[in-house]
Amino acid sequence: MSSNEFRFFLSCDINLPVTFRVERLEGTLPSAKSPNSGIDSTREEKNAELYVECALYIDGAPFGLPTRTRLESAGPSYSWNELITLSTKYRDLTAHSQLGLTVWDVSRGKDEGLIGGATILLFNNKMQLKTGKQKLRLWLGKEADGSFPTMTPGKVPKHERGELERLEKLVNKYERGQIQHVDWLDRLTFKAMERIKEHESLRNGSSSLYLVIDFCSFEHRVVFQESGANFLLPSPIASSNELVIVWDPEVGRINPAEHKQLKLARSLTRGIIDRDLKPSSNERKIIQRILKYPPTRALSGDERQLLWKFRFSLMSEKRALTKFLRCVEWSDVQEAKQAIELMGKWEMIDVSDALELLSPLFESEEVRAYAVSVLERADDEELQCYLLQLVQALRFERSDKSRLSQFLIQRSLRDIELASFLRWYVAVELHDPDYAKRFYSTYEFLEENMMQLTAGVNGEDGFKMWQSLVRQTELTAQLCSIMRDVRNVRGNTQKKIEKLRQLLSGILSELTYFDEPTRSPLAPSVLITGIMPSESSIFKSALHPLRLTFRTANGGTCKIIFKKGDDLRQDQLVVQMVSLMDRLLKLENLDLHLTPYKVLATGQDEGMLEFIPSRSLAQILSEHRSIISYLQKFHPDDHGPFGITATCLETFIKSCAGYSVITYILGIGDRHLDNLLLRDDGRLFHVDFGFILGRDPKPFPPPMKLCKEMVEAMGGAESQYYTRFKSYCCEAYNIIRKSSNLILNLFHLMAGSNIPDIASDPEKGILKVALFCL
Repeated sequence: MSSNEFRFFLSCDINLPVTFRVERLEGTLPSAKSPNSGIDSTREEKNAELYVECALYIDGAPFGLPTRTRLESAGPSYSWNELITLSTKYRDLTAHSQLGLTVWDVSRGKDEGLIGGATILLFNNKMQLKTGKQKLRLWLGKEADGSFPTMTPGKVPKHERGELERLEKLVNKYERGQIQHVDWLDRLTFKAMERIKEHESLRNGSSSLYLVIDFCSFEHRVVFQESGANFLLPSPIASSNELVIVWDPEVGRINPAEHKQLKLARSLTRGIIDRDLKPSSNERKIIQRILKYPPTRALSGDERQLLWKFRFSLMSEKRALTKFLRCVEWSDVQEAKQAIELMGKWEMIDVSDALELLSPLFESEEVRAYAVSVLERADDEELQCYLLQLVQALRFERSDKSRLSQFLIQRSLRDIELASFLRWYVAVELHDPDYAKRFYSTYEFLEENMMQLTAGVNGEDGFKMWQSLVRQTELTAQLCSIMRDVRNVRGNTQKKIEKLRQLLSGILSELTYFDEPTRSPLAPSVLITGIMPSESSIFKSALHPLRLTFRTANGGTCKIIFKKGDDLRQDQLVVQMVSLMDRLLKLENLDLHLTPYKVLATGQDEGMLEFIPSRSLAQILSEHRSIISYLQKFHPDDHGPFGITATCLETFIKSCAGYSVITYILGIGDRHLDNLLLRDDGRLFHVDFGFILGRDPKPFPPPMKLCKEMVEAMGGAESQYYTRFKSYCCEAYNIIRKSSNLILNLFHLMAGSNIPDIASDPEKGILKVALFCL
């Protein structure tokens, strides 16, 4: 055999039972206590009768029945030297197979018979079968734990190993023939080892017990391999027309030759040459095509190399920066340094592109700080559109007090609405065990900075502002208490409504007139002063949500719905996207009369929604037979289309078009007549977004959520009004599609959130949005 050859057996080819030898126990047994006097009893130690119980565990579960050695009572050192053969064969082992060994003393009582146990993996970290002698340290008073990872590892940790352990490891190699035998030197070595052994035993005393076992050895190494893998190449002459699966271990791995060539091509010494390089017409076309890629699309090796090659000529193209930064090999210090220098000189990117730089794809603190500097250009209204995602982006930061965290807090101190929503978004994430510490740090940082604010024009200092936000939390806690009391009432919904009004007029009368005005959680600029019991009610549903009417400081009223037992974070995200798309459409002078009502999750299973006076299509069709008949009741016009005013019909058509496009882009599912609502002025809108991103409880759902009753209200599929509806749909889709990168970046930032339809498979969810957007 040549020195370059490595011969081995595959474990799946060894049709032999697992065999090993239990040799001896080293160390002094722990003294048994006399059950009556508590004095050490030496009689039990002298007459100890020991046996070893051997059990095989595969992937943390026991496999087969345990095997026991004979009883050994010859006294220290206890030596069995017994060959154990298990019923399991080597070919049936998995990579996480382990042997559990427990030493028992039958001479002691039932409670003290356990001496100790240890476990050992049968394959090492190189996936080779362990052979030769193994010395296991017993965990005194514990049975061998077969779970994976084990709680009783027999292998002594490296930091605890002494000189003796190192020498025993060499002896093991010596016995396996891996160290050359030299007689005269071997004799001297073993004598020296005996002296070291005596010295170690005197120094350590009787603190540890060791069990020595000897695994079976083979002519060659045994490498783990599951049965069923095809290592054989098919015959060059096919015997049939069937496809043959060929196992190639190199698939998916980096080719070292190509990697070396790429490093040489990207060498920073070429920087002087690259500064003057200009792409050819063909290369420019390829670059323009790359710049149009959505942020979800990965770049190939050739595309990355092309962008790096012409990085200097692309510095005036702001769309190219995010693509260029994805080409950088950030593990290369010099390359990363040059990329950061170029980033500072690059044409300033848009705010929507800066959101991509805050995604988990970019870990560099300099890149993320640059993204924050771009966000500083956004006004408060635009920043509020992205605030939910920016809070989620804190998960991808390296430290608790990052540049992004400081930016969000400083901006929120200038605007009470931003501060209120930031506080709620962060508070909800405190329930996430993985990132609770980070969000708690942000919450504290916000509180500390706000408390330091001096009084403004309205005379309200930071302390008063923070207390006004804290009262929001106190209000939600009281509403949760009310819901519990109301749900405990037996009877129909009317009895629960009576109980609600009784509570508000009786023991909870302080809620009808607050001691201090409280900022509405849904609209922090609005001050609410109390609840109106007579105008508050309960919806007839399983969760019995409250419909509460609040007095406002300016003499008006506002109505909210409070839910307990439902996670509103997904509805909050969808309504935020509806509000964003409504803003994008209005920037292009297209008002589709959408209804982006406000939703705020105040906990994992509670939250508030803005109440919009409306009726479901199911209720309308049940009472009025058609949508047109319902609209005729509020907007009659004998000279108008279908007997209603042209303005009302136009509002209905536009809102239908807007929500048809938005529900298509977001993949909204579970649409039925009960969650399609219609306002008196003709505006249609959707509620209850329990299924998004293509998920739907019904099989084969239509991509466009448009029911026949809506088409009939437009005069049918052949009418001019339905043609106008389709025209609005196309116009709206094309406008929103121009901002597809913004929408995809926002969903990418939500990848780490606990929203059900995203958390189940974040990558798939983002691809679904890309499918509908592009």
